[in-house]
Amino acid sequence: MQDTAAYVRAQAAAARNAYYAVSAADSSAKNAALLRTAELLDKHRTAILAANRQDMENAEAKGLDAAMLDRLQLSDAGIDNICEGLRQIAALPDPVGEMDEFRTRPNGLQIGKMRVPLGVIGIIYESRPNVTADAAALCLKSGNACVLRGGSEAVNSNSAIAKLFRQALHENGLPADAVCFIEDTAREGVGAMLQSPDLIDVIIPRGGKSLVARIAAEARVPVIKHLDGICHVYLDEFADPEKAVSIAFNAKTSRYGTCNTMETLLVHTARAAELLPPLAEKYREKGVELRGCPQTLSILPDIQTASDQDWDTEYLAPVLAVKIVGSLEEAVAHINRHGSGHTDSIVTEHLGRAQTFLRAVDSASVMVNASTRFADGFEYGLGAEIGISTDKIHVRGPVGLHGLTSQKWIVLGNGQIRT
Repeated sequence: MQDTAAYVRAQAAAARNAYYAVSAADSSAKNAALLRTAELLDKHRTAILAANRQDMENAEAKGLDAAMLDRLQLSDAGIDNICEGLRQIAALPDPVGEMDEFRTRPNGLQIGKMRVPLGVIGIIYESRPNVTADAAALCLKSGNACVLRGGSEAVNSNSAIAKLFRQALHENGLPADAVCFIEDTAREGVGAMLQSPDLIDVIIPRGGKSLVARIAAEARVPVIKHLDGICHVYLDEFADPEKAVSIAFNAKTSRYGTCNTMETLLVHTARAAELLPPLAEKYREKGVELRGCPQTLSILPDIQTASDQDWDTEYLAPVLAVKIVGSLEEAVAHINRHGSGHTDSIVTEHLGRAQTFLRAVDSASVMVNASTRFADGFEYGLGAEIGISTDKIHVRGPVGLHGLTSQKWIVLGNGQIRT
């Protein structure tokens, strides 16, 4: 029987050795490997989709829920998006070696900072096969090596993508072990990664709350994480009605199983009677179940009553909590108490109220007159994201290239000594 922990540590050690080469690689080699990966994924899409169909059949047989199946499924369009993400990352400026904040001290020393890779990054994720390509690409471009451990439900899809990425690395003179994929999906493998600070510099989990909570509790390696995506849209007293309905509808129904989907709608009491009925009709047509506060039920008497738990729930499903509030301050207080620090949006035409919302809401992304569904690395121009962090240190929000680097101090002298 294979020793899962020993296998995982061996993979992490291989990634550590590869890191020393890839951290010093020039941009042209990294970009060539990314573009070649896109070519290979496009060329072998039939095999990738066949692997994904096998994963889907296995997942359906195991009774995985609709949200999980939605995240697992690949399509031709999905592969096109992965390839486009790789090309966009290749086109982005390489952050490694960037120097800034230089200043000259009275003694003539020039002191500044240089951007450097984090090292070996462990990615522990569920369902989404696109994470295999996105994570590997972002790690490579930022000079890091990675150890990828996907869920058992997506092992065939993930393996197919990882093998093509490793082939592209080898073809372009870079160590294939800069991307190490854990084929063994036994649970002990996660524990081995979490307990290997000598080999792995940071862990980034992407998955359900129970997975992320376990990783945060057990890890001896630093973790960049988010637990929930309890996102809000607040329709302010000064909201444009057309924008309000459009944004609130899109934020909930664009996709149900994503962390940037709205889970609670807040509406100012002065606009509730005007905005809630047309929204309720649109939600009803999409099969969205509404759960409202007592004031909401006085306007929409045929919906469910919201419980206290609803304000703290990430549904990842066609369910929406609705609450009427009496002021901007009440809306902000509700968000800061019940939100997860992910993404929250205000719809308003009042500049001062928009500015107050931006300052007061304590979330990684705060928006004005836009759907929460835009909280995404691709939409932010990062090319792709490795995850969305609701931590405050060392990176917050969508984690792209710069989020996978740190800075070291650079001191340039001309013979100075300290007296």
